[in-house]
Amino acid sequence: MTRPAVQVELIDTVKERVRAIVTGSARELPGLRYADVRLEVVEAKHAVAENGGSKSSGDDYAATLGVRVLAGDRMVAPGYIGRTLGQSDVGELDAIVRDDLARACRRAYVNAEMKADVREKLPVLGEALADTRLHAVDVREDTVPAVCAVDPRTMSLDAMVAYTTDVSRQVAAVDHRIKHNYISTFTQLGRELFVSSEGALIDQSFALTQGLAWLVAVSGETSQELFDVLGHQRGWEILLDGVSDPLYRFPAFAGFSLDLAREAVLLSEAPALPPSDGPVTVVTDPHYNALVSHEIIGHPVELDRALKMETAYAGRSWLFRSPEEHQIGQRVASPLVNAYSDPSLPGYGAYAYDHEGTPARRVTHIDRGVFVGFMNSRQTAAIFGGDPNGHFKATDASLVPLIRMSNTVLGAGARAPEDILKEVDRGYYVAGHRIPSIAESRENFHISARRVYEIRNGQLGRLYRDGGIVADSREYLMNVDAVGTDFRLYPIPNCGKGQPMQTKRLGNGGPTMRSRARVAGG
Repeated sequence: MTRPAVQVELIDTVKERVRAIVTGSARELPGLRYADVRLEVVEAKHAVAENGGSKSSGDDYAATLGVRVLAGDRMVAPGYIGRTLGQSDVGELDAIVRDDLARACRRAYVNAEMKADVREKLPVLGEALADTRLHAVDVREDTVPAVCAVDPRTMSLDAMVAYTTDVSRQVAAVDHRIKHNYISTFTQLGRELFVSSEGALIDQSFALTQGLAWLVAVSGETSQELFDVLGHQRGWEILLDGVSDPLYRFPAFAGFSLDLAREAVLLSEAPALPPSDGPVTVVTDPHYNALVSHEIIGHPVELDRALKMETAYAGRSWLFRSPEEHQIGQRVASPLVNAYSDPSLPGYGAYAYDHEGTPARRVTHIDRGVFVGFMNSRQTAAIFGGDPNGHFKATDASLVPLIRMSNTVLGAGARAPEDILKEVDRGYYVAGHRIPSIAESRENFHISARRVYEIRNGQLGRLYRDGGIVADSREYLMNVDAVGTDFRLYPIPNCGKGQPMQTKRLGNGGPTMRSRARVAGG
């Protein structure tokens, strides 16, 4: 079995040299106040099958490098360099790091001088220009190993192809109404090195394995498309055996895909949900609430968004209009509602340190209905106040990090989910998330569900397809009158943010909840 030309062990051979180079740059480069270097290597394998036949497969590596420098005399400003590394770059890595630090320093210095000139020439505008500062953090040296029973590098690509193709065949055989299926699997081992001029030296490794099922069922004139993924920071074993963590669990991938196919067939026979004339009682399941927590809480509590650092391409936050007009310390939800981000929870959103070396920690966003805080970075913490909480992440080392969710969730409550349902005389049970449509500041939303059931006298009734909830975000959260004990966490494989777009894997979740909202169908 061959391995890629650039392997994760590269980190072992260069980490001490990179530290020496970064430490030396702090003494040698003019005007340099701070520098960090990120180096990432990923070894990955994938297999894709379509309609029972093998479509593609491969193994490869990705190696990326990122440099950040703060420098200047009259002002301090940032400079960045990012690049993808090829096999021929490995032997020249020391020189590349030195050169990129020097180039980033020159960029930072010019950036700082130009800002200083503007501040002197245009006093009114100049008041808006300030030094780029980083809040202090605990400086760590640490090594965090990957966790897996099956090392992704040892997986046979032939075995992956055979398994993925077999799952696709099984899905195709579920029912004649399954007209198309696309099944993919991948497994990878990644390793990230972070070195700073403050003395940080952090070496983190991550195993990651995912299975994706996408399929279409057709009944008469109705076509029903479903898509879902399972995945974990583990090895290939999760696809064969599933995961049974109390908070994060799913079946083996074959069973997961077959269940999705059966669901698509049922939905293709179901009528579209008729829209309600006004608000009705809605009970939402944990899977649906994963997307609610992502869209109307997670993105609005990213502090770069709230501070308008990404308004032009990603919108703002309904929780923070300005320093004078915001929801901090205000009630934004029922006292039953809690929300937080926690990198220590299992799954895609788990990590020990973010991409500026900050120890990751849980941060509370909504405490018994009151909004209390944001995810941040060292820079936004220095601007806004509060301690850095470790949520500055990039898709790979060549890109500038952004404030990103880890595991952002709605907290568990005290009610049995079955009792929450039994108390509803007339309403709807909304299960599984599909597609979000969110306002510019996420102050309102339309999130569609995989399934919607009529509730009559505390019992589930007729099944509908293509339905969802339409609501004002604050009003919806304020109307929550029951929260279940059945907290679940789900993998989110494709959270997009930034320009250029960065896609991250993370976790979202929640328990069963009950509120009031309009329902809308297709």
